[in-house]
Amino acid sequence: MAIVSSAQAGMHAAPRATILQLRTPGLNARELEREAVRLVSSSPLPVLISSRCDIALAAGAAGVNLPERDIGIEFARGLIRHGLIGRSVHSVDAARRAEIEGADYVIFGPVWGSSSHSDVAPVGVEALSRVAAGLRIPVLAIGGVTEERIAACHAAGAAGYAAIRLFQ
Repeated sequence: MAIVSSAQAGMHAAPRATILQLRTPGLNARELEREAVRLVSSSPLPVLISSRCDIALAAGAAGVNLPERDIGIEFARGLIRHGLIGRSVHSVDAARRAEIEGADYVIFGPVWGSSSHSDVAPVGVEALSRVAAGLRIPVLAIGGVTEERIAACHAAGAAGYAAIRLFQ
């Protein structure tokens, strides 16, 4: 499983990605809704919306990915009954909580340093391995994933990876 995040990577990622995540923190709700509808209607891949259950529902998206400090997964599940609900996490404990709360998957990292996650210290491949071994749901690596590091993600037990720059 490979998730590409952000509208900028968009359709160029289609040959390599298996899911697209629309993550555009600079857009207001109306702009995000327009972009979500456009992307969902034109993408050959399932589309997840970052953080906004309401917009995921309105656009007919495949689900939502929730940041670690966002609404509870149980609450999101009450809104999005048949879609994917994932959680982006930065610690082993947060990953376990996400699984207990009912997440379908977690995005864990940043595994390596990354400009899009510069406010969070890299967790490293060892932590990725602990999370992947400790959960029954898929764990995706994020943060500094490059072509050369994909094999390390899989060797650590990750089901896949999420990236922005890799797909641009």
